[in-house]
Amino acid sequence: MINANSESKKVIVEKIKGNIAGAASITIVDYRGLTVEQDTSLRKSMRDAGVIYKVYKNSMFGRAIEGTEFEDLKKHLEGPTAVAISQDDATAGPRVLAEAAKKLEKLEFKAGVVEGNYYDAKGIEKIGNIAPREELLGRLLGSFKSPISSFARVIKEIASKKEEA
Repeated sequence: MINANSESKKVIVEKIKGNIAGAASITIVDYRGLTVEQDTSLRKSMRDAGVIYKVYKNSMFGRAIEGTEFEDLKKHLEGPTAVAISQDDATAGPRVLAEAAKKLEKLEFKAGVVEGNYYDAKGIEKIGNIAPREELLGRLLGSFKSPISSFARVIKEIASKKEEA
């Protein structure tokens, strides 16, 4: 006979598996000491960034990540653990958490996996401090534009000097 409690746990593990399927990154944090107001604000920031932010039982989350690229996180599943799952933008979860951690001293990074690479607390926090993809692309395009603009000005100067002569 199957225990009803056991069935409900299987349903939760399957739901977690569905959330992590195809995820670009997962970041886990210790949220101990946050007020309800701070946690509500953090959850809103996560939703706005398109990040799934949940608190799961460590045992359930551990079962769900077994055999996945996120399995290295199991060793950090002790105490209160919140999970940030980023589906599209791999740095969105760590970035929102890093921004929040600047204001919320109690929020502590535990670890994370970004695009298949495991990072400890310090590593995932560094990733969280990387600028958003769009901003980095803008900087890159700006750096391409600068030499081209300089080259165009030089050509224009040469052409105008030839016209004067």
